[in-house]
Amino acid sequence: MKTKLNEEDILELLRNPETQREGFAQVVEEYSERMYWQIRKMVYSHEDANDILQDVFIKAWLNIDKFRGDAKLSTWLYKIAINESITFINRSKAKLNLSIDDSDSFLINQLEGDEYFDGDSAQLLLQKAVVSLPEKQRLVFQMKYFDELKYDEISEMLGTSVGGLKASYHHAVKKVEKFLKESN
Repeated sequence: MKTKLNEEDILELLRNPETQREGFAQVVEEYSERMYWQIRKMVYSHEDANDILQDVFIKAWLNIDKFRGDAKLSTWLYKIAINESITFINRSKAKLNLSIDDSDSFLINQLEGDEYFDGDSAQLLLQKAVVSLPEKQRLVFQMKYFDELKYDEISEMLGTSVGGLKASYHHAVKKVEKFLKESN
């Protein structure tokens, strides 16, 4: 049985050119599922999430020497995953010539058309409410509400002040509540 390594052990493997590949295999093993679900919450499609996840790990591998260790490895990977997801969403909207106003319907269509979505109607309604949020509020809401991350962790990942995050989350909660009340 393979021993699960902690982040420090993985970083040690990554720093040594002779064990870097082994270290990166540990990164992929340790973080794949968490990164997949972060991406999936943003793009709502299983196939797209898998493609983006591959891109995240390719980007991480190509830039592993630039990782300075200022933040946790998981924070660095989340940041890459978020940026890759946002880039994908923006490219998809551009391909479809969607205006900013149409972006909600684009994401709702992605969610409704996802054959892997197994939630009930209440879950779908909540997801539609979340999709209706502006991009930054949606991201903060998902990270705080679904992932239960602390504000300081989100702040590191997004490069935003804790106060700004709290305000974004508060506004997002109010908008989600309003959406749900109006839908009933």
